Amino acid sequence: MLIQALCDYYDILAKDEEILPDGYSKVNIHYLVCLTAEGKIDQIVAYQVKVVSKSANGKIKEKWLPKVEEMPQRTEKPGIDSNIIEHRPLYIFGLNLDKGTLTPDDRTGKARKSHEAFVTANLEFLEGIDSPVVNAYRNFLKTWEPEKETENKQLLSLEKDYGKSGFAFCLTGYPDKLLHKDTQVIQRWEQLYFSGSSDKVVGYVSQCAVTGEKGEIARIHSKIKGVYGGLATGSVLIGFNNPSENSYGNEQSYNSNISQQAMKKYTEALNYLLSGNKHKLLLDDVTIVFWASDTGEVCEDLFTALLCGQSDKITAEKTEGMLRALWKDGMQGNITVARLQFPELFDPDVDFFMLGLKPNSSRLSVKFLYRKKFADILWNIARFQKDMQISEEIKPVSFSRLKEELRIPKSTSDKVNPALMAKVFEAAVYGKLFPVSLLETTVRRVKTDRDKDINRIRAGMIKACINRNSGKEEIGVALDKENNGQAYLCGRLFAVLENLQREAASSKLNRTIKDAYFASAASKPALVFPKLMKLAQYHLNKVKRPVFYNKLLGEIMDQLNGEFPESLLLQDQGRFVIGYYQQYQDFFRSSVKTENKENETEDK
Repeated sequence: MLIQALCDYYDILAKDEEILPDGYSKVNIHYLVCLTAEGKIDQIVAYQVKVVSKSANGKIKEKWLPKVEEMPQRTEKPGIDSNIIEHRPLYIFGLNLDKGTLTPDDRTGKARKSHEAFVTANLEFLEGIDSPVVNAYRNFLKTWEPEKETENKQLLSLEKDYGKSGFAFCLTGYPDKLLHKDTQVIQRWEQLYFSGSSDKVVGYVSQCAVTGEKGEIARIHSKIKGVYGGLATGSVLIGFNNPSENSYGNEQSYNSNISQQAMKKYTEALNYLLSGNKHKLLLDDVTIVFWASDTGEVCEDLFTALLCGQSDKITAEKTEGMLRALWKDGMQGNITVARLQFPELFDPDVDFFMLGLKPNSSRLSVKFLYRKKFADILWNIARFQKDMQISEEIKPVSFSRLKEELRIPKSTSDKVNPALMAKVFEAAVYGKLFPVSLLETTVRRVKTDRDKDINRIRAGMIKACINRNSGKEEIGVALDKENNGQAYLCGRLFAVLENLQREAASSKLNRTIKDAYFASAASKPALVFPKLMKLAQYHLNKVKRPVFYNKLLGEIMDQLNGEFPESLLLQDQGRFVIGYYQQYQDFFRSSVKTENKENETEDK
């Protein structure tokens, strides 16, 4: 399904001219080599663009990125094999840069062999072409001698950038007239590329598993770039390196029965999706690629906004508005375009794909592949966001924030179990139950991270797990005084006792009962609460409103029938946390209302 879906998406991109024409590759170019008519290097100038971004702490960052150029298709063969209009410095200059010294010699002679292959292939290709930039390039090929250029100041000035940069050629004084854009060069290349395809030796021919048509099967698949943690040179999605992987005498990718045409389509489509941030997200160490089977990018923008809180085109405020609309429409079983408050139209019934990739050695590992109607995904994500809400004010929860709350605060690593995050993602987009490990991890973080308050994200995750996995709306978004659950009541009681302690203190406390007893109270209430209730009697004598606290404590104890549970299992520990959080938030809201009333009275 994956290869077929990518091939179909390639056809969509090709129709809209969004993808590279056949026979070309995108190359990062860092420097322009300006040649004189005699083929001498006049200067080497930067060919980069400045990108300004803002870091998380608000600082402005500037960095220079290479410009991307379309060049004749790059070689994928291993070993020494030169490109037409080469961009790699080892081939162009035939020199290694080792500890600040240029040298044409190395143990394997690769620099010398690479340069010789470059000169031979390009002189042969340029034969008969007559233009100023081509003539200068031809003269460079004939006259450049690596042995005499070991002290070349222009190459040495590049320092560490030399080996990892891409180079393009132009005639000095004409930086806009690049060699690879010369009309005669383009005509010669396309003539060679398309006419040469019929003359080349055809390899293994069989029926393609994707198209169903007979054709030449791809022996080596093109590399995929842009996956987090992958090789800079790219990794293959399909590849067979070991004899044990071969079957019926077939070697390498002859085992996969994917034609050259289908291979080109799926690799170019996937590289297009990975080339920017419009079609991908990072979930821990898994790169998620997503796309809709249509020509626009409205679906992708909506998906990013609803899953991350906002996107480049949709603000947080607009996202909140869309969520409200989706909740109402989803309950009625109808997702409408107009209700999404988005200026462009899209088809809610279009197929939407989500692909999870992770590098594994030189290959890519597919962690998951989901396919669903976009309207279903919209509703599932809206439902996920609704489950995560713990107050009446809508605040979308991003996956990056979820990951941050599941991480061990003092750990040197920011990694969270990838299997857990993948399951949470699946629950969000497919509407499945949340993994039990999400509740386990969140409750553990709440109980052990004593220097961190219980926030809306952690409380929301616990609420979502309990409600969805129990199959009913057991816990609401506000304090529920009618909830008689023993664990929920114990959580409320703990919040009342802590607030009582804070109010009784004459100064700010460095340590409260939450720091000392919360974890044990959430696990074994009967062991801890009698001690806390006895301590509360001392605090009642010091507060300004003892009647209020006596009444509140009495109401909760009556609902508990004067007894505390011996122990609480995992889900009940989650209910304890929610009871504590909602009761504490109710205190906070009440104090804010009281303060506002006092301010209004003073103003009058």
